[in-house]
Amino acid sequence: MSPSLRNNPQRPRGLRPTSWPNTGLMTGAVSAVFLTFTSPLQAQTERQTLSGERVALYNLAGEVRIERGRGRGRTVEFEITRRGADARRLRIETGTVRGIPTLRVIYPDDDIVYSPASERNRGATDSRINDDGTWGGDNGWRGGRRVRIRSRGDGMEAWADIRVLVPDGQKFNAHLLVGELKAIDVDATLSLDAASARITAEQVRGNLDIDTGSGGIVVRDARVSTLRLDTGSGGVTLDGVTAEDCSIETGSGGVSGSAANCQRLDIDVGSGGVRLEDATAETITVDAGSGSVSLGLRRSPRSAAIESGSGGVTLNLPADFSATVDIETGSGGISSDFEIRTSRFARREIHGTIGDGRGRLRVESGSGSVRLRRAP
Repeated sequence: MSPSLRNNPQRPRGLRPTSWPNTGLMTGAVSAVFLTFTSPLQAQTERQTLSGERVALYNLAGEVRIERGRGRGRTVEFEITRRGADARRLRIETGTVRGIPTLRVIYPDDDIVYSPASERNRGATDSRINDDGTWGGDNGWRGGRRVRIRSRGDGMEAWADIRVLVPDGQKFNAHLLVGELKAIDVDATLSLDAASARITAEQVRGNLDIDTGSGGIVVRDARVSTLRLDTGSGGVTLDGVTAEDCSIETGSGGVSGSAANCQRLDIDVGSGGVRLEDATAETITVDAGSGSVSLGLRRSPRSAAIESGSGGVTLNLPADFSATVDIETGSGGISSDFEIRTSRFARREIHGTIGDGRGRLRVESGSGSVRLRRAP
């Protein structure tokens, strides 16, 4: 993560230009059933379906909930509920955008008021939106019109809450500027992308890629091939995650949780601590620019590199832990429950071997103590 992104967490980092060719916009015919009713929020619900190897959704504001669909086909079902005093002004458009069947919620105003009870204290979010209701793409952030979304004030009071039913094995991209994204009990390749939103994934199988500019990420009970989590400003919580490749990056926000089982675990935190318990990984890389690191490991990794610029490092290791170790601290002590056969020793450095030395451990702390603890 570049320093410019870390120092500007309000930038919608999760929305990046893609390299897809611009194949234009084609409005296709789809089946739709309108269930319209009136309430204090002028809620209106519509159903749409799209089919394709990969399907996408774009919505400026609201709650998007992704659930398991029916069967193993390539048809994704959408239930769109328009809300707010100006809900009738929203348009739903479908068609192929950059080669992907895409549903878009069109907001005809440049000032959007998104005002459910959970969002009343949210600040403003600015972005640039293409005429077709998408963002990013070939023009990056240079094209389109400027749109501001806020929780109060003058403007068009409207948003869309969307329930998405994704069949097993489907590839699905969800793009949201402001609100909340949830994926519950889904077996698919998911890409969840937001500017300012809370994102939760529970009971997910397949592959999971989450990117948000500002907002926390929670992943529970996930068994995926690849897990990639990226937030500019917000914490990450893991609970019961199994993956071959786990990559977690935060500009400002800590990483915490338990029972993470990864072949490769890579954590990069600009500002915030790392605290994982009952974790397993063959290779571990942790880089915390500012914050302490605490890892509880169930078994000895093949290699581990832990670095904290400012903060202590505590490793709770299995009783049979074995590795060649290199430990350095700029300011702080070094302690170990394990016997270290030293090959080189200095005031704030230890180089040596624990057990038969079959693994590799490197720990570096700029300011803070380093502790190796034997787990009960």
